[in-house]
Amino acid sequence: MRDDHAWSAHDGAFTELGLRAMVLRLPHLLALTARLAHRADARALRMVVGAETGRGVAQAVAMVNLNGVLAALLGGGATTERLRGALPALLTVGLVAVAGAVLKSVSTMGTGRLEPKVERVATELYLRAAQRVEMAAVEDAEFHKRLESARFGAGAARRMIQYATSVINALLSLTAALAVLTALHPALLPLIVLMTLPSAWAALSVARRNYLSHLAWMQHARAGRMLSDLLTSAQAAAEIRVHGIGGFLLRHFRLMAEDSELEQTRLARLAARTGLVAALGTGAATLAAFGVLGWLLWSGAMALSVGGTAVIALRTGSGALESLVRQINYLHEEALFVGDLEHVQAEAAARAIPDRGRALPERLDEIRFEKVTFRYPGTDVPALRELDLVVPAGKIVALVGSNGSGKTTAVKLLSGLYTPDEGQVLVGGVPTDAVDRHALFSRVSTVGQDYFRWPFTARANIAIGRADAPLTEHRLDGAVRYADAEEVVREMPRGLDTLLARGYKGGHNLSGGQWQKLAIARARYRDGEILVVDEPTAALDAAAEQEVFAKIRNLAADGQTIVLITHRLHSVRHADLIYLMEHGRTVEHGTFRELMSPSAPGGFRALYELQRSQFQTEEETGRPSLPAQNGPAADGR
Repeated sequence: MRDDHAWSAHDGAFTELGLRAMVLRLPHLLALTARLAHRADARALRMVVGAETGRGVAQAVAMVNLNGVLAALLGGGATTERLRGALPALLTVGLVAVAGAVLKSVSTMGTGRLEPKVERVATELYLRAAQRVEMAAVEDAEFHKRLESARFGAGAARRMIQYATSVINALLSLTAALAVLTALHPALLPLIVLMTLPSAWAALSVARRNYLSHLAWMQHARAGRMLSDLLTSAQAAAEIRVHGIGGFLLRHFRLMAEDSELEQTRLARLAARTGLVAALGTGAATLAAFGVLGWLLWSGAMALSVGGTAVIALRTGSGALESLVRQINYLHEEALFVGDLEHVQAEAAARAIPDRGRALPERLDEIRFEKVTFRYPGTDVPALRELDLVVPAGKIVALVGSNGSGKTTAVKLLSGLYTPDEGQVLVGGVPTDAVDRHALFSRVSTVGQDYFRWPFTARANIAIGRADAPLTEHRLDGAVRYADAEEVVREMPRGLDTLLARGYKGGHNLSGGQWQKLAIARARYRDGEILVVDEPTAALDAAAEQEVFAKIRNLAADGQTIVLITHRLHSVRHADLIYLMEHGRTVEHGTFRELMSPSAPGGFRALYELQRSQFQTEEETGRPSLPAQNGPAADGR
């Protein structure tokens, strides 16, 4: 059950990072966060930075004036005089506290504005990159892993805003404390480090231990979630009940949960031990710090009021330093995924479909394959081998052959989704590797057995065929009529406004045949000059199948070029030209009559007769009838 996700490449990165390296990387991390935030909302970024800076200054001012309060209260004279002397500094401390609270609210508001905007901007970055890459990149498993990591990067970018804000706040608090301590007595500076190191070590140790445990037990936890999901799965519900599987799943879930509980107990015991050691170290360091502070007071090197301020500054500084270590750690972990987001952008730009190219003629006369050889990325065996093929404009051209003969690969190259490794595909005389392929895409409509079932309304499922054009009801109604989908629309609860997504409120589901009619309507709505039809009737009954093929013939009569892929050879009788493909080549071509004549090579005729014999009775053939199945002429890619 070991997953091979892109984010797993960062496993252990945190454990290899020392405190010094984390601090050295801090400027880069803050700059990365600032770039994303500035792109999302520059005004909110200025608001957060200004508010946090103001809070740091306010803390320094508060500590300085607190020293004045203590000096006045611990000085000589009557109590009323001391209170009167402390009043200005006390008022200043109060006003600074109010200002700090206001600035914190401003920072919270700015962070709240920034976080969702940064996540949206980061998400758009990788989505925009992903939707423009070549098909070779889409089908590349490694590129998909990087896209997955980039998806994590979008959420990480949002979290970096909060962590970066906390880092800035901790830095400014630490700076304010250090400035006050330096002004009070330089000997106090090392005391902050002594007081902070034990707790910082403990936090880092516990975090690393938990991280390693998470890595080691990740698949165990995933398996436990899988078992609980199976117990509540709608798909598995019938078999769980009929076969009595529930007890088996629940027993194994309990065993796995108990193992996980033992691991959590182990971590808690180690965390308690580490915390105790850190507490002893912090206590010793605190005792040493106060010993130095007491010596300074005893020797007269420091006034009592200054000592009180020093205690507050030491506490503030040590807390800020501990928080800084912890927040830098979080910031670094999230930055790893944001870095993936940047990397996938660069790779997507390098693998993007070119935005420019040669223009297509206004009307295409033909599509021609000339000695085309093509291999899918990562494979050595060609899917197409020196393929020669001509698709005349306004004609129906059928591609038939067994599985793996290269039919679907050929139409992918015809549509511009891929370009040849050798040879060329000419569309209206322009090679597809030089043409403006976005313009070529706009000329093509597709209907395939693997059409996508968009989780939108029925109206959107059809109109998405030409999403870049305004929706018109006249065009929509025409597409529904063409696909013979009026009854499908009438049977839906809200007609064309029915949501076709089960699992959502009001969601509705369709049968395979109903979905296929919507897919045909979508292709009609697109109204491309070239219509690629790949097994268009796989989910339709016989009557609906004949109706679809009749409409395909009508489209060709209107001047649309049809490229038809099917394993039902009786459906290609009316094609203008038929190509029989084997192993990425065309081995026969001609009209149906020509391929069925005794003078033809006989490959197509043999497949046709074999398929026809499956539906003949024993009386007609003189031998037992074959079970209905696709046989050797089944569709291939």
